[in-house]
Formats: sequence, C-alpha cells, structure tokens
Amino acid sequence: MSKDPEKTEAEDELVVDLPRRSRLRELLRRIGLVLAILLCVRVVQVYRAAHSSHAQFRHRPHHHNQRPGGWRAPQGHVSRPQRWHERPQPRLSMEEREKLFLSIPDPESARAASKEYTAHAHPAGSAHDEQDALRMLKTFQDALQIPPPDEAPVFPAGSKQSRWATLGLTSALFGPREPTAWVDIYYPIMDTGREQRLEILDVDGSPIWNADLVEDGDPLDADAHKHRNSVPTWHGASGDGDVQGQLIYANYGTYADYAELVAAGTNFTGKIVLTRYGHVLRGLKVKGAEDLGAVGVIMYDDPRDDGHIIVENGFEPYPAGPARNPTAVQRGSVAYINLYAGDPSTPGLPAYPDSNRTEGSNGPRIPSLPISWANAQRLLAEIDGGADARRLTGRASNAAVRLVNHVDARVMPIWNTMAAIPGHVRDEVVVIGCHRDAWVLGATDPISGTASLHEVVRGYGALLKAGWKPLRTIVFASWDAEEYGLIGSTEYGEDFAAWLAEHAIAYVNVDGSAGGSRWGADASPSLSHLILDTARDVPHPTIPGKSLFDAQDDDGPISIDVAGAQVDTEYMAAYEAAETARRRREAKGGLLRTLGSGSDFTVFLEHLGIASSNEGFGRTPQDAVYHYHSIYDTQRWQELHADPGFHRATAVAKHLGLMLLRLTDSIIVPLNTTQYTLELHNYLDEVEEIVTDTPLATAMDFSRLRESISELTAASIELDAEKEAAEKEFTKLLSQLPKFPRRYGRRRGFTRHFIMFVKRVFGVAPGPDRNWHGRAGLHVPAAWEEYLDAQFSTDRRDPESDNIPRPHLPRTPPIFRFIKAARRVTKANKKLAAFERGFVSEEGIKGREWYKHQVVAPGRWLGYGATTLPGLNEALAIDKDVVLARQEAERLIALFTKLAEDLRA
Repeated sequence: MSKDPEKTEAEDELVVDLPRRSRLRELLRRIGLVLAILLCVRVVQVYRAAHSSHAQFRHRPHHHNQRPGGWRAPQGHVSRPQRWHERPQPRLSMEEREKLFLSIPDPESARAASKEYTAHAHPAGSAHDEQDALRMLKTFQDALQIPPPDEAPVFPAGSKQSRWATLGLTSALFGPREPTAWVDIYYPIMDTGREQRLEILDVDGSPIWNADLVEDGDPLDADAHKHRNSVPTWHGASGDGDVQGQLIYANYGTYADYAELVAAGTNFTGKIVLTRYGHVLRGLKVKGAEDLGAVGVIMYDDPRDDGHIIVENGFEPYPAGPARNPTAVQRGSVAYINLYAGDPSTPGLPAYPDSNRTEGSNGPRIPSLPISWANAQRLLAEIDGGADARRLTGRASNAAVRLVNHVDARVMPIWNTMAAIPGHVRDEVVVIGCHRDAWVLGATDPISGTASLHEVVRGYGALLKAGWKPLRTIVFASWDAEEYGLIGSTEYGEDFAAWLAEHAIAYVNVDGSAGGSRWGADASPSLSHLILDTARDVPHPTIPGKSLFDAQDDDGPISIDVAGAQVDTEYMAAYEAAETARRRREAKGGLLRTLGSGSDFTVFLEHLGIASSNEGFGRTPQDAVYHYHSIYDTQRWQELHADPGFHRATAVAKHLGLMLLRLTDSIIVPLNTTQYTLELHNYLDEVEEIVTDTPLATAMDFSRLRESISELTAASIELDAEKEAAEKEFTKLLSQLPKFPRRYGRRRGFTRHFIMFVKRVFGVAPGPDRNWHGRAGLHVPAAWEEYLDAQFSTDRRDPESDNIPRPHLPRTPPIFRFIKAARRVTKANKKLAAFERGFVSEEGIKGREWYKHQVVAPGRWLGYGATTLPGLNEALAIDKDVVLARQEAERLIALFTKLAEDLRA
C-alpha cells in the first residue's frame, strides 16, 4: 500500500520540527543521567571521607537558613570545603583520631568543672539548676565552637523550636551541618519539702523527743557547713501526711523481709516502719509497708553497711576521717520507678506546659522521712530498749512515734541541655548523657560524671578543629531531674520515641563516674565486647603500665586488719555473694552485668529498646564511706577520698569518648548480637533454677524456648558472617576509589549555574548549606558547594580543550559495585541497631506496661537491680502462676522467632 505523499510530507515536517519541550525533556533526561553518575561519585567520596576521616578544612562562620517557626538555628563554625585555590590538607586516620582525643581529657580541667558545679546546691527545678543548665549550654557552645545566637536557644518542650532541634538533626535537606546546642524545658510535677517533723510521744501524746532532722555541717568541710540548711531532709515524690503509730523494724524493707515478718505474725496495720537503706529501691520499702497497712516509713543509713570502715574499728567519722558522719542523711526519691519512670502525671507522654495530666500511680500515699544514724539510734532504743532491735523480731516499740511530712507538689520547669554534631550518615545517631541535678552539692553523684562528660565534649571539640566530622550523628545530653525519678531523660525519650526508635544506634550513660577505687560497667550484652576492648586501650588512672580494664579488680587504699576488725556478717555475705555471682557470670561467658534501673539509661533500654551502657568507679570495702545524697557529698570529700587528682573521672572520660568514637566512626556498628544470644541461654538457666526441686518443675517445659534461643543464635552467627563480608567488600572497593576528586578547567561559573539548574530538576533545593541524600539509598549526605569546589583546580588543563589522551587520569571507579556494597553495609547496620528493639513488646510487662523490654527490666521488688526474662521469671518466682508463666514463655518464643527471621531477611 503506497503512502499518501501529502501525509508523508507532513509527518517528515513533524519529525523535523519536534516540539521544543519534548526535545528539552530528552536532553534533560540524558543530562540527568550524567549528573546522577557524578552525584553518586560524590556520595562515594564523602562516604570514603567518613571512613578515613576528613581533610582538615579551615573553619569560618556559617549560618543556617531560617527554620520553621521563625527560629534561626544556633550558629557556629563548620568544617568548610577547600576553595578552588586551596589544596587538601592531610587527613586523620582512625588511629590519629583516637590519639588526638585521648590527649585532651585533663584532670585539672575536670577538677575545675567539678568545682564550678559543686559550689552551690542545685536540686532539680531550682534557680541554681537553671543557671547550671545555661552554664552547660555555654560549655557545649565553647567546646564545639558554636557562636551563641542573639537569643538564647532555650525552648519549651513541644514547641516548634524544641521539636526541630532534635528532629532536624536527621533532616536531609534542612538539618544543620555544623554542631548545635539548645535547652529543652519540660514541665513535670515535682515536690519540695515544706515541713518535716519526727517525735517520740509520751502516753498523753506530748513529745518527749524531737529529731533535729538536720545534718551538722562540720566546719572542717566548708561547703558542707555552708549548705547544711540549703535543702531539707525529705523524700522526693513522698506522700503528704501527719501520722502516729508504734515502730516496727523491717531491716532493708525488701520483699523477703516483709514476707518473713508477716509469716512470723507481725501486724503492720497502723504502724510506722523503720528500715535501713540498701538492697532495693527506696520507693519499694514504702510500697511494701503501705501494702501491709502501715501508715508511715522512716529510713536511715546503717553503719553495718559500711563494712570495716566504722568507728568501732578505730576510724574517725568524716570530715576528720573516712567513716560515716553520724548526722549524714540520705535524701532521695521514693517514686515507684519499677512501675514507670518520669513525670508521674504524664506516663508514656512528654510533660509539655499544657499537657493533660493524671493523678499518677507511681508514688506512695503514706508519708516517709529520711533520717541520720544518730537519730535512728534513738528510735531503735524504743524497741525493747535497743536489745536485738536491729533483728527481724516483729516487735513494736512501747512508745508511739509521730511522723510529719508536708510537701509542696506542683508543676515545675526542668532543663535538659543538649548538643549535637551532625554526621555524614545523618540518620544513624548515638546518644551520650549524664544528669546534672543533685539533691545538694552532688560532687560524686552526678558531678563527677558531669566532669567526665565535660572532658568528652572538649575532646570532640579538638577533633572538630582538626577537620574531623563523625560518620554518624552524635547527641550530647545533660539531663535534669534524674534524682526525682529519671524525669528529664524519660520526658525526652517519650517526646522523641519514634525518632529514637528509628535512628538511635546506642545510648551511653554516665552518672557518678568516680565514687571509689574499682571501675565497672553494666550494659546490654551487645555492647560488652566494645566496652571491655576499649577499656584495654585506656591507661589506668593511677598505675603506669596497666589499663582501665585492670581497674575492675582494684581495691581501696585503706589498710585493714581484717582478722581483728568488726564487720557485719550480713554485709560480708552480700559482698561475697556479689563477687561469687561475678565469677560465675564470667565462667559462663557473661561479660558484664545487665542493666536494671536507677539512672537515665532506663527509658532508652527498657522502654524503647536501644542498646545502652553505664559505667564508673565505685566503692570497695577498703574505700572511705560515701555519703550518698548528703551535704557531705562535696568537692572536699571527692578530692580527699573518691578521686584524688581527678584521675578516675578523666579515665572514664577517655573511655566514654573512645567508645563513642568507635560507635560513630566504624563502618560496621560494633554491636555483638551473638554475645547477646549466648547470654540469653544464661538467663534461661536462671529461670530453670527457680523451679528446680519445686512442684513447678514438672509443670514447665522450656525446650521450645531453648530452641528459639538457639535459632536466634544461628541467625546472629549468619549476620556475623554477612557483616564481615559486607565490610570486607566495602573496604576493598573503597581502596579502588580516588582519594580526592580531580579538579579540571576554569568553567566554574558556567558549570556552577548549570548544576544549580540540574539540582532544581532533581528537586534538590539550592544553597551551600543544603544536603542531598544519595538516590541510591546510601543515606550519605553530600555538600553541594564542596562538590562543586572539588571539580575544579588551576593546576590542570581543561581536558575538553583538546583531544590529547590522558592515561595518567584515574580510571572510572567501580561506582555501581560500590553503591551495592554500601547498601549491603547499611542493611547490616540497620539489623544490628534494630536487634535490641526486637525484644520490645508493645503490650509491655504485665502490671507495669511502661516497661516494654521482655529480656531485661528492673525487678518488680528490686527497682535498681535487673531481672532477666522478667515476665517469665516473676511469674514463677513471685506469682507462682504456671498458666501465666506458660503465656510469658510463648510470648518470648514469638519474639525470638520473629527476630531471627528479621536477621535473615
């Protein structure tokens, strides 16, 4: 069939005169493909820089674009790319980074920081607490070279500015490229002591003795003397009331102590319970008494728990010597953090200024008071004249006691001071934190930890000055209101729960970093190897030739003639039991103790499922007695007994910073999931021991649960092989890439405008402070201005100016193979980071659903101490409920099976 000549001519004309838009679209498609390749090359170069460390760029001020809500992000110096006329400077290797960091933390600097924060009482919500928050903000700004903005970056929680300060860190296009610092203000309900009174009553109800309820403030310790009346002796979160009743001594007030007294026929109704501190959370001593019908609780520190360092063995009380000052009083919170942590009125939700609030269910209804050993002796004398008063006899005092505790509970502001260093891989985040508030001066708890954090930040500031930028994003936190019930960290965790669950790799905590001679750490099992290996690379604080790792076996400096010394048998039994448990754990392959509660890691680990750690130096039987939460926790005591020369706080800073550096800059996240699965077998062993030789033994079959753990171990071993292969392939291809992009020609102006146009085609907003996420899914940002600068130089001729072959120019790198390898690394890292979250059940633990981690939680009747496989463990050990135990076992099987599948996906 012949063509119509007119139609053919029209078609030819149409072909010749294609619409301009179509031709432009085709041209842009081709240009876009070329640009995409160039951008992928740049992504590779930035990823390479993250591995081998950045060139040392000069610093100059750089400003953010305006952010939502009218807030301009804190401004600061930033590692800038070379200009066209500058040459790249040498890069820091990983070894050089670590060496540089370890050279920065300094004992004198740590001592100065401690002295600054311990010069005044700073309980949460106080004016001094707010001042300290701003002081810490300035510390972050100075160390990380963040010029303070015109308006202080202090934001009410829930505001656009507060939300953006955290959420913006992982924003590809709008997030900051340089370090930032800010303060979040939360609004929990807290109380302050208004009136406290303790009296022994005559038969007619008149007082025959009044407790002074004040620490003496010996002038030999000037700070203690100055602040003896700064903070009342009361319990935070305590019940308000004025009650009377006979005294009953309940030893430590543990679940077992109360059970023994009840079994002996003791009637607690209408009584006031006297307990000594120790073994369990303060609040649980009150809860146990309240549940049995008691009307009040009194707590004191007993010298029997001081071991050999007691007056009876010839030691002078502090401040003259190392023994306990008899007037010292341990303040503290009695909140039931075993039920949930944080603001009691907003469980599971952040405490915003306008939050809807509940009455709260994690605190006692009956009043309680802390008292000194001197006052406790007088009360004990009322029980059978003092004879056998400190034994579990169940006898009540002859005289009645009146306990008055009036508190002012109200919504109060608290201040979390935060800082961040954005990483190349913006959406992988490591958090490090220490609380800042104290009951009085808090030289050990928490200021020794704050001093360590201070040195860590200084060290990272030095790295930034050297041109380093972390591979992953780092968040520093100075938490507030930890002492009231872990409030500051918990409110932040609840506020940004989804963000943390998606992005957080690990949380590193420090509280009191130096309170004695022996170093120790508790952690998620996946972090154990990293912690201990890093400790081997940190010098011992006081003994040349040894490492921090060796300090796990250190003893205190006080010489004791043990053979002739008095010591409480119960104390020694507890100490020896702890040492036996440690040796047994190590023999079975367990490296570190698991975390329970009592510090700011709680929300991260047990509510959100983020691998966490905590560390510091603690007391041994040969160390001076620590006056916990007393006015005697002072700078003098710290320098004289806890950390002479501040070498221990500095050693902890070096360890924290080095561990953080390895978490942030390792290609593969250094989490050991297989170690975790092996310890799951140990946890199940402990559960089986509960039912051994009991009627429950025949009713429980743990074989399927054991098999699910074994299957999880097998899946983890497969992941070990995969992550090793992924890193090997990645580093091999990394070595084939050019160390720095070649620079060509002098078409900077034209090419710059051309690429800015193509950026708009790709939907990437222009501007030197914008970032671009690799289209290949690498999640590695590349700065456009640096990209442009990297393409041009005056030391080469334009290769487009002639057709002369240039064999000396680099061959095309294996970009697509590298992208595939990078994706493989990213996939492995996501599995490692999500491993801990695989143990989280949204239903939570029965009866305390805020705790969602099914492998570890604070014990129901421990509070501080950890219970592993808590639902199953407590169903058998406490509830004696086989049906519930079987349900909990099935829930664990489902979690472990699903996690194994996820590791293999």
